[in-house]
Amino acid sequence: MSVQSAAADVDVDLRQLFASLARNWLRILVFVLVVTGLAFAFASLATRHYKAQTQVEIVPRESIYTRPAGNADGDKPILDEQGVATQVQIISSNEILKQVAQKLGLSRLSEFDETINMSSLSRVLILLGLKNDPMDVPADERVLKKMREKLNVYGVEKTRIIAIEFSSEDPKLAAAIPDAIAAAYIAGQGAAKRESNTAAANFLAPEIADLSKQVKDAEAKVAAYRAQSDLLIGGNNSVLATQQLAELSTELSRVRANRAAAEGTADNVRKALQNGGSLDSLPEVLSSDLIQRLRERQVELRANIADMSTTLLDNHPRIRAAKSQLADLDVQIRSEAQKVMKGLVMQADAAKARENQLVADVNTLKAASAQAGEQQVGLDALQRDAAAKRQQLELYLTNYREAASRQDRNYVPVDARIVSPASVPAEPYFPKVGPITGAAAAASLLLAAVFTLLRELFSGRAMRPATGARFEPIDEVPMPPTVHQEPSARLEPPVASELANRAAEAPLPETVIGPEMIVQPQPAVEAVSAAHAAPVAGAAPMAEAKPMAEAKPVAEAEPVTEIQRPRSVLGEIDIEKAAEKLIASGAARAIFVSPEGDEAAASAILVAREVSDAGLRVLLLDLTTSGAASRPMLDSGLFPGITDLLASQAQFSDVIHADLYSDCHVIPVGTANPIRAMRAADRLPIIMQSLTTAYDLVVVECGPADAQGISRLGSDATEVFLSMLEPDDEVTRAAVKLIENGYPDLTLVTPLGHEPPGTPGRRSAA
Repeated sequence: MSVQSAAADVDVDLRQLFASLARNWLRILVFVLVVTGLAFAFASLATRHYKAQTQVEIVPRESIYTRPAGNADGDKPILDEQGVATQVQIISSNEILKQVAQKLGLSRLSEFDETINMSSLSRVLILLGLKNDPMDVPADERVLKKMREKLNVYGVEKTRIIAIEFSSEDPKLAAAIPDAIAAAYIAGQGAAKRESNTAAANFLAPEIADLSKQVKDAEAKVAAYRAQSDLLIGGNNSVLATQQLAELSTELSRVRANRAAAEGTADNVRKALQNGGSLDSLPEVLSSDLIQRLRERQVELRANIADMSTTLLDNHPRIRAAKSQLADLDVQIRSEAQKVMKGLVMQADAAKARENQLVADVNTLKAASAQAGEQQVGLDALQRDAAAKRQQLELYLTNYREAASRQDRNYVPVDARIVSPASVPAEPYFPKVGPITGAAAAASLLLAAVFTLLRELFSGRAMRPATGARFEPIDEVPMPPTVHQEPSARLEPPVASELANRAAEAPLPETVIGPEMIVQPQPAVEAVSAAHAAPVAGAAPMAEAKPMAEAKPVAEAEPVTEIQRPRSVLGEIDIEKAAEKLIASGAARAIFVSPEGDEAAASAILVAREVSDAGLRVLLLDLTTSGAASRPMLDSGLFPGITDLLASQAQFSDVIHADLYSDCHVIPVGTANPIRAMRAADRLPIIMQSLTTAYDLVVVECGPADAQGISRLGSDATEVFLSMLEPDDEVTRAAVKLIENGYPDLTLVTPLGHEPPGTPGRRSAA
């Protein structure tokens, strides 16, 4: 036979694929109507559930007038995202849910306790052990479980609002429960704050009493230590010795300055008197009252002498008497200046004596101040301890007054409030009849369409050769009449019957080539198959086959009188060596060509069994027209096979059979209509690829096929064998043609020396 294409030449015919939707519209419509009706009935009869929502805002409720003093965080957010999540968990805690359940009496409702009004079916299931007995769980736990199933507490995104949703069969109950949960949460927060405030007041009262005693003792220790150490406090809150030292140091500096000034002035006066200089430039001399009066008398005499000199001569007695008085005044002024100098010297001596006394006193106070500094260290430690206790006591007193006032007035604001109480829902949130019915209709329509498309795709009816693919005719040999079954004797699927009826509308002319017959579909049939389909090699027998005597050769064979058997190129091996070669090479496919007819097909059977006995998974695919390879393995030719698979009348599990005499598997020729099978010949490479994936070795018996006929069956890991009974010219020509057409590694194998494959008793049944 001849099969020509490749797996890559197969494409999807979209027109044929989507046309299947129109062909199966009634089935799709019925499926959609059934599913939609069931959904409508479910939505109409289902128990209605109502949902209500309460919103709680987490916000500070403390007023700026009542906020504790020193609290600078009053205007900051009290909770972040994690804080809101924490409050969500608190709201949905068991404690709050138990309070709400007890307040509303939920344990008496069958909606929350399935033990109330339990159905007979549930009781039977519990007795049979098919259902857990709800009585084993405490009543509170059963109610809490149902409440959690119906409760949804979450924080609204990017806000400090917590939403509390609850669903129930009773709309009033659906609104009452979230409000009760919110109220219980706020009450619990207030109780927690009051408890915290009371605990703080109870803690601060004894602490204040203890601290008051400790502060008193600490201050007493400070006073006793100060008195013991003579660390008396002066006016500037410093130790008396230190303060006196500072004052004496100041006085000493002043005395030293006065002494230096007196000594300097005395030196100036002394120099002026010794050098006969003017005394008018000395401030201390000028400050003397006597010297000032003498200076005035001197100025007056000089004025009189000047007046008299205008009328009298210098030797006049009056002028001489005036000049004599003027000289006496100078002597008196200098005498008074000396007295001033002596006074300054005495003042400097007194200042020096005072300085010496102050230096002695300062040295004494330095020693006392150093001793006081050493004792001040201990005093400072006692003062720090007393100050810390005093500060802590003042803080405790302030906090205690605030806590006591809030406790007395019962003023503890909670940082939460209900901003949106739940309202009784008027419409149920489930079930929504319209949306459920519409969704069911759309989903069922989509599923039905997808199922129809996948079925059409996997059946191969929507496959066609790719653009540019080449197709050659199929060599077909008529099968014996005993294997053929009439189409009327089989129950065909609806799609296969439709394809057969449409194919029957166009005539199928037959052309005979060489010793075999070729059936080539007309364009009308090719359109039905969605591509120029190349039929399967070795398909099932045709109902009407022309005898071989009437066959018209397509091409005359060349003379082969001088062609010799190419023993230098091909080596003749037996069955065992052929099996060893396949195992050693790791081939995935082995193609056997039998130019001498059905008897030579025994080589493929024997090699397949030999490799299977070696432990490999082997499958033999029979593509002969007479079933020469599968009949000895199954003892029958009526099993479904490759033609049934190509005609979409069987699945892989239906056409793969076990060899009766070995562990090998076999796919026979089959019983389907060969015309229908030939239309899906493009699926053969896909089938071969699937078989190669599932088995370690796929052995294909092709009968008297040529190189063009086996080209579709090969792959990279393929070995080609030529079965030979006698080295005649027919075998030699077939071998040379295969070598010349791209199979140089052809191997000759002979079944001679082995028992026929179907001989009973030679092998044990698998």
